[in-house]
Amino acid sequence: MASVAPDGLTAQAHALAEGAVTSRSLVERALRRIEATHGTLNAFRRVRGEAALAEADAADRRLAAGVRLPLLGVPVAVKDDIDVAGDPTAFGCDGEFPPQQVDAEAVRRLRAAGAIVLGKTNTCELGQWPFTEGPAFGATRNPWAPDRTPGGSSGGAAAAVAAGLVPAALGSDGAGSVRIPAAWTHLVGIKPQRGRVSTWPHPEAFHGLTGYGPLARTVADAALLLDAAAGSHAGDLHRPPPVQVLPAVRRDPGRLRIALSFRSAFAGGISRPVDPAVRRAVTDLAATLARLGHDIVEEDPRYGLIGLAFVPRAAAGVRDWTRRVPDRAVLDPRTRHTARQGRLLGGAALRLSWAADARLRRRIGAVFTRCDVVLTPTTAVPPPKIGAWAAMSGWGTDRAMIAACPYAWPWNVLGWPGVNVPAGFTPDGLPVGAQLLGPAYSEPLLVSLAAQVEDDQRWARHWPAGAFGGSDELIGEVTE
Repeated sequence: MASVAPDGLTAQAHALAEGAVTSRSLVERALRRIEATHGTLNAFRRVRGEAALAEADAADRRLAAGVRLPLLGVPVAVKDDIDVAGDPTAFGCDGEFPPQQVDAEAVRRLRAAGAIVLGKTNTCELGQWPFTEGPAFGATRNPWAPDRTPGGSSGGAAAAVAAGLVPAALGSDGAGSVRIPAAWTHLVGIKPQRGRVSTWPHPEAFHGLTGYGPLARTVADAALLLDAAAGSHAGDLHRPPPVQVLPAVRRDPGRLRIALSFRSAFAGGISRPVDPAVRRAVTDLAATLARLGHDIVEEDPRYGLIGLAFVPRAAAGVRDWTRRVPDRAVLDPRTRHTARQGRLLGGAALRLSWAADARLRRRIGAVFTRCDVVLTPTTAVPPPKIGAWAAMSGWGTDRAMIAACPYAWPWNVLGWPGVNVPAGFTPDGLPVGAQLLGPAYSEPLLVSLAAQVEDDQRWARHWPAGAFGGSDELIGEVTE
């Protein structure tokens, strides 16, 4: 057996297939790491310790018998808005939720690929905010700076991967909820095409805004997890033609015309200047892309009033989810306020938001008649401090959120793919990210381009102090 087990998803899958390590040893190591950081990072809401060990033993028997599957025996995590049979799906809420009887389709596919689901990661209440805090579980912290948020709403998943607790995790993205925490924890985060990963048992999630996507340290690991989870269920409302993303990691993207844009969509006049460190990082990434042979032009997508198509879907989605909460009285007042909005906007306004889709796609998609990819910041600011927005009103939180994270959500309305890639660090060591945005069904192109940048930048070499990397010894110390 290997003296030092690998940490990446792809590396672990290879080591298991070659017999260099056992699934049980990888699962045991991951469980130790989760336990060691629970009081500091607080990444997990639920841990499936005994069940995961039993599944690891079964995987080892299958491996010994010669069975080979893409993720056979590899431990992963999923966000706590995705059903795992035997565990409740609380979606960041307080209260006693019943255990789910059946895996979500995405989890079923991960298991079919051989993955071991270690547990469910923390998320803010109903995934509404770009931070992962709440009375149900406390605060999830950023491995790069524990006084900062890892982002949200897939913040627990991002913290777990960035700290080396698991090699990859499946999150969900309804307004940037995979890409934002990926940016703030130095990870690759993919928001795939709407419907690429089934949201069943929900025919669509948050009225089409939300899709499931991977967080990982490398493009190859993210692509491997995405391919394993991808696929449609007969009940899905959105069923894009299938694609294989992993082969694109090794494919030259060719010479591309890339639109560099710092303009965000109109959101009621709420805006703030892009933090200078973020602007510098994204500009430097554009220079890297130019050095790699791509043509960089400054051009902004014509977003128009796309916010009018976002708000009714988001508010109605919150309203829908509050109906499943055992005790609505314990919900955050901001959640109850948004649910009330959802009741008002869930009729004609919701129907009009869908009616605008074709026009929005034509208007914004015009940029792809002149360019292949759009490059933007993922967020306007570096990760905020824990508790920065805790005492705000609903309107105050909305304003702060829109100002800090104005770049990701339009692509949720469109349903098109986007990939966050690490773009470097602020002078005080906080990670920031950049988005590669494409038209419909463009995951292979975006992944190919992201892999080319990764090959040049080698961002996976950088670990936060306090992370686990290659052994059960901490690289540094996680402190409060």
